[in-house]
Amino acid sequence: MSEPLDHGDAVVIDDTRRWLQRAVIGLNLCPFAKSVDVKDQVHYAVTRSVGFKDLLADLKQELNALLALDATERDTTLFIAPDGLADFLEFNDFLAQANRLLAKLGYEGVFQIASLHPQYQFADAHPDAITNSTNRSPYPTLHLLREDSIDRAVKAFPHAEAIFETNMRTMESLGPEGWAALEVGARAGRGKLPP
Repeated sequence: MSEPLDHGDAVVIDDTRRWLQRAVIGLNLCPFAKSVDVKDQVHYAVTRSVGFKDLLADLKQELNALLALDATERDTTLFIAPDGLADFLEFNDFLAQANRLLAKLGYEGVFQIASLHPQYQFADAHPDAITNSTNRSPYPTLHLLREDSIDRAVKAFPHAEAIFETNMRTMESLGPEGWAALEVGARAGRGKLPP
C-alpha cells in the first residue's frame, strides 16, 4: 500500500470521496463527517489484498499509521478493499477478525471500526430495503475511528442516539430512485474517471 497510486486506486478514492461528500455529508447521515472532510483529515487507504491474512497485515499497517499521527493531521481512515470481500457474509467474517486484531494490538478504547459495504444489510432488514443504503459504500470499507474523536463529537451533538432513526427516515424519504440519482456507486473498471 505504500506504492504510488495507480490509475485504478485513484478512481477508487475518487468514488469513495464522491460517496462521502454526496451521501454521508450531503444527506447528513453522519453529522460529524463534514468537519474532518473540510479539514482534509480523512485518509483514504486502498488495499489490493484479497485474502484475510494479507488484508489483516494491511489493516495493521493502517492502524499503526493512524496511531502515529496526531488527530489534527489524520483524524480517521477509510480502509478500502476494492478487490476483496465482495460477499457481505465474508466481509462480516473479516470484520470479526479485524476487531480481534484491534484487541490483540491493544487498541480497544483507542480505535473503533465501523463497517460499510456495497451490499450492506442490517440484521432485521430485507436485502432490498432502502434503509440499508445508510451503510452502503462503493467498495468494501472499514472506517477506522478514534475513540477520542467519537467522544468529542457525541458531546457536541446532544442527541447522537437519534442519528440512526433520522437516517432511516431520510432514506425512506429519498427512496431507491433518489439514492440512484446521487450516483455514489463504484465506477472503477468502467473505463471513465469521475467528473
